[in-house]
Amino acid sequence: MEVVYEDNHIIIVNKQSGEIVQGDKTGDTPLSDLVKQYLKEKYQKPGEVFLGVVHRLDRPVSGLVVFARTSKALARLNRMFAEGEVHKTYWAITKNTPSQPQGRLTHWLVRNEKQNKSYAYASEKPGAKKAILEYSVIGHSDNYCLLEVKLMTGRHHQIRCQLAAMGCPIKGDLKYGAPRSNPDGSISLQSHRVEFIHPVSKELISIEAPLPHDPLWQSFA
Repeated sequence: MEVVYEDNHIIIVNKQSGEIVQGDKTGDTPLSDLVKQYLKEKYQKPGEVFLGVVHRLDRPVSGLVVFARTSKALARLNRMFAEGEVHKTYWAITKNTPSQPQGRLTHWLVRNEKQNKSYAYASEKPGAKKAILEYSVIGHSDNYCLLEVKLMTGRHHQIRCQLAAMGCPIKGDLKYGAPRSNPDGSISLQSHRVEFIHPVSKELISIEAPLPHDPLWQSFA
């Protein structure tokens, strides 16, 4: 577990692909439990450690996850995430290059719970939620393209679904049209940067995650 920021009220961790943020039906140990154990041992806390989960990343995605260490921070961060005051920037590797080097994507997403998948439509549909993101091409390797993505909304599998709808599925993301999986089961999507005003101290927090150790990611360093 890699802690990239910590104070009395919040802790930010660089999640590895394959980790789950909260417990689920798999029974695998979630990142939240690992963070609690870390805090318990570091500060020698005798009882239950408080930790609030304010957002999640999909299991195959890596990058920054923000947790609240106090109830005050949890309540304020929940509001900030809901009102779009926490700015998250993602990096994604795609095989295909967008027709435009930068742009804004607007779709209406319909979530299929049974498939755990979202479908993108160009116009509004019953039960659909509007999804908006902005992207820009920030790098190339011999065979791949690196996109920076900023979310305007927070929908289920939004980046994965919208980039696929643009014809640029994320490398390794079989669910959304990538031709093959990554060897480690990851998809090449990282929560790369998070910026927000600290919920208690009111200072600007701006944190970037180190790139995964994978050689392709490192080629973009």
